[in-house]
Amino acid sequence: MASHKVDAAVVGTGPGGYVSAIRCAQLGLTVATVEDDRPGGVCLNWGCIPTKALLRNAEVVHLFKRAADFGIRLQGFEADYAEAIKRSRTVADRMAKGVEFLFRKNKITLLLGTGTLKSPGLVEVKGKNGMDTIEARAVILATGSEPKSLPGITIDEKLVISSNGAVRQERAPKSLIVIGAGAVGVEFADVYAAYGTAVTIVEALPRLVPVEDEEVSTHLARSFTRRDITSQTGVKVQSVKPGGAGVVVTTDGGTFEAEQVLMAIGRAARVKGVGLEALGVALDRGFVKVSPRMETSVKGVYAIGDMAGPPLLAHKAMAEGVVAAEAIAGKDPRPVDYGNVPSCTYCRPQIASIGVTEAKARVNGREITIGRFPFTASGKAVAMGETEGFVKVVADKATGEILGVHILGPEATEIIHEFAVGRTLEATLEEIIHTIHAHPTLSEAALEATLGALGQAIHI
Repeated sequence: MASHKVDAAVVGTGPGGYVSAIRCAQLGLTVATVEDDRPGGVCLNWGCIPTKALLRNAEVVHLFKRAADFGIRLQGFEADYAEAIKRSRTVADRMAKGVEFLFRKNKITLLLGTGTLKSPGLVEVKGKNGMDTIEARAVILATGSEPKSLPGITIDEKLVISSNGAVRQERAPKSLIVIGAGAVGVEFADVYAAYGTAVTIVEALPRLVPVEDEEVSTHLARSFTRRDITSQTGVKVQSVKPGGAGVVVTTDGGTFEAEQVLMAIGRAARVKGVGLEALGVALDRGFVKVSPRMETSVKGVYAIGDMAGPPLLAHKAMAEGVVAAEAIAGKDPRPVDYGNVPSCTYCRPQIASIGVTEAKARVNGREITIGRFPFTASGKAVAMGETEGFVKVVADKATGEILGVHILGPEATEIIHEFAVGRTLEATLEEIIHTIHAHPTLSEAALEATLGALGQAIHI
């Protein structure tokens, strides 16, 4: 048994874990990390990064299918899904090696194995070659989350696959039922449809991407319909059983058959087996309760990322990791602003949002003004041949405060950050419109939507 004495121990090296470890090291702390898979966690190895590589492949396939629109004549082409998976693994491997390099650069110890909290300052690591212990002044728990399933339905990664299984599977099924129309569900629907899979999305709530603004959901549904992606919303799954083409899904709105089912109803925090129960770490609805400094109910034990509660987003975990590290180092960190976390979905067309929806703003009793600008009126979007979607700005009518922004369209996930910075700086509509935007760019749509909220739109 090897023993390590450090200032901070980090259990889990996903986006939150590795960022917190690096920030601790930057602040002069000695750090040891624990990982049971590979540095980068689920996000880098099996989630965010490989799925975005697959979505890029799907985008390229889509462009090839539209080649004639750009005056390019093709006799035919082959889209090899196995090669797409292999490319995604290459991308993930490169990024994981990058995290390993950053650990070496910052003199961070990496222990491979399963970490269990034995006391507030003691972590036991069970690895392939035996047991290690870490004695630390503070512990940051960053164990992430895992795919959820519906009661009575087992994810076997054969007939019923999770997102983790999907990025390993080197063959696109002939047909697929996606249960759940959140970000994961619509992203994989996009990928598989590009490679010829007949996709049906089943969602219990009334619309696709139900957490997004209703206009975004409506336009995405139309876009998917044009691409022959079938959607059944407002129906609840009753059973999933082998049969038919492979699996039969019975809902209260009908029965569907496909070769496989992708379970995409969300993720559950990984809080079991970490040692929380023995120490009495408080939970709330399955997540670890934390203070604004990310400290749990047990002094010296911190929790970040998915296990610390929604939104379950990598960039939220990174921000929490910085707060925890700075708190341990004796700083006075600025708490995470959970009302200003961008949400991004990378299907085609992309979706990005920040702040509240129009409906939520009205429920909150705000008198609002709305500005919209379609990409059909954007010179850059027309030149690119990517005119689906719009930018929508929701603002307080009296003060010009930007309450929410909702984007559907090309590079939406890049454009949203203008408004993230604006909201952080408490910018108003007036301040956005007095910021000169380069022409021709997609970001001009953000300016025009803002102008629209003031009744000053120029190009529509």
